[in-house]
Amino acid sequence: MTKAELHEKAKMLPLLPGVYIIRDKRDEIIYIGKAKRLRTRVSQYFREGVPHDAKVTQMIEHAFNFDVIVCQSEFEALVLEASQIKAHTPKYNILLKDDKGYSYVKITKEEYPRISAALQKEEDGAEYIGPFTSSFAVRQMVETAQDAFLLPRCNRRFPQEIGKGRPCLNAHIGKCMALCSGKISRETYNQAIQGAIRLIRYGKKDIVKTLEQRMEEAAERLDFEQAALLRDQIAAIKKVSAGQKVVVDESTQMDVIAFAGAGQNSCAAILRYRTGRLTDKREFLFRGTADLDALREEFLPRYYLDGEEIPKVIAVDVLPESHEALTQLLEETRGTKVQLYVPQRGDTAKLVSMAYTNAVERLARESGRTDRNQRLLDEAAAVLGLPEPPAVIESYDISNWGEGTSVCGMVVFENGRPKKSGYRRFKMRTVAGTDDFASMAEALSRRAAEYEKGTVGQFSVLPSVILLDGGKGQVSAVKAALAGTALAAVPLFGMVKDDHHRTRAIVTADGGEIAISMHRNIFTFISSIQDEVHRFSIAYQRQNQKKKSYASSLTAIPGVGPATAKALLAHFKSVGAVREAGVDELTNAKGVGQKAAQTIYDYFHPRTED
Repeated sequence: MTKAELHEKAKMLPLLPGVYIIRDKRDEIIYIGKAKRLRTRVSQYFREGVPHDAKVTQMIEHAFNFDVIVCQSEFEALVLEASQIKAHTPKYNILLKDDKGYSYVKITKEEYPRISAALQKEEDGAEYIGPFTSSFAVRQMVETAQDAFLLPRCNRRFPQEIGKGRPCLNAHIGKCMALCSGKISRETYNQAIQGAIRLIRYGKKDIVKTLEQRMEEAAERLDFEQAALLRDQIAAIKKVSAGQKVVVDESTQMDVIAFAGAGQNSCAAILRYRTGRLTDKREFLFRGTADLDALREEFLPRYYLDGEEIPKVIAVDVLPESHEALTQLLEETRGTKVQLYVPQRGDTAKLVSMAYTNAVERLARESGRTDRNQRLLDEAAAVLGLPEPPAVIESYDISNWGEGTSVCGMVVFENGRPKKSGYRRFKMRTVAGTDDFASMAEALSRRAAEYEKGTVGQFSVLPSVILLDGGKGQVSAVKAALAGTALAAVPLFGMVKDDHHRTRAIVTADGGEIAISMHRNIFTFISSIQDEVHRFSIAYQRQNQKKKSYASSLTAIPGVGPATAKALLAHFKSVGAVREAGVDELTNAKGVGQKAAQTIYDYFHPRTED
């Protein structure tokens, strides 16, 4: 069937919940989805002019037919979708691969064993603890054990290098027992290794009690060096335990999930908190998937219904459309109540922001962009919903001063940095009085006109984003002014401030708001742009006021009016230069004749009587 035929078929579907199954020419299932209203959802795939991300576009190109299963409720559709995806694993449904595989704790088999994290088992005679699904958790366990038992992390070989060379910095700051010094016996070292293994296997529940008992025994037999080492290990365990900060209530089981996108790639980051502490971090990368709302809708049930542990609390950046049905399904699967919500403030909201930052960082690493500014632009694109990072950002601000005079400042950020050669100012020509909306509209109209004329310089560049200092009024006025111009397709946003003159939110072209306070990097970046354009506009205002005051000092000269004063400043740039000029130089200024030049010269060089 052609795309048009599939669209006609979709228009005949009922406005009821259900599951749709899309097949290719070989009758193989390539995609399974659910819908609250089947007709609305399925027809969107095949309607002309509807934009899709790369993965969905490819799926539509291979679609030849589809079937639907009508359900009684959205919850029933969610359950059926999950079971069908699990049974058929369609090509274009998301695959939950976090690129980690299994990880192990490795204990080498040698005279002085070492503990480390390993990504796979090898036939090397070493002992392996695991497998664990999280490399993050394995690294954390190994580091905790090394800190607690003061184990060496250097590349020295033992026993070959014992007693050779000075102990490293870790020994001097109390993070290593300094096996290399020759003062630690093999028996003492191996006891520390066994303690570390026990800590990894069973936790710190009874390890401190055992070490305290051994310390007392060492002290009784006057083995003070051994007692001191055990004392240091006990202190290290307690310090490590204290350093593992409890960020939520110890009784709370919580997952924190956020999504980010950059270009045609997306990422889901999950932070797992158990007993109040971060115990695991997982990241799932999806290539060719840019629709974050659709990704949330499919990812969350897939993730938890594939056997993943369902915690009591799931904090997310945005609720999926079917969150009520999903919550019901999670509760039925877990057997107890589950809270699925978006935290608005407090520590949990900060954790969601941290998960989002991890997702953005993962996308930046994927694209090979390690530069801080590029990562910032990737994050800006994700927050503002842009198709790609904004290479050129133009920002505008209106500044008003006396007598109804207004100026609009324009600043440019290229690749995340200010491009001062691109800064421009617009002095209002058509707006009478103080009208920020009309002034902003005039400035952007003139900017668009300069681009369409082919003006060289900054005006020949089509910006990636336009940011206005202001809210809905400014955005609406500029949107109307740019309609029909080349700049109409450029994403347009407003920057609004709170009562303390700090950037509060971003206003979209349709009047909505994007909260940026929880995205610390973007909040700082947008604030710096807003501060810079405000500074630039105010500087022009002050410059004009300064010229005005200079001009007023020149009008004190007999016969010099405002026009002549303005001409003198335009020619000589400053009152001081006018003062130093000779009569012939003064006549070079526009509108200044020989008589006026002599008068000006005499004013600054009065004759003294003998």
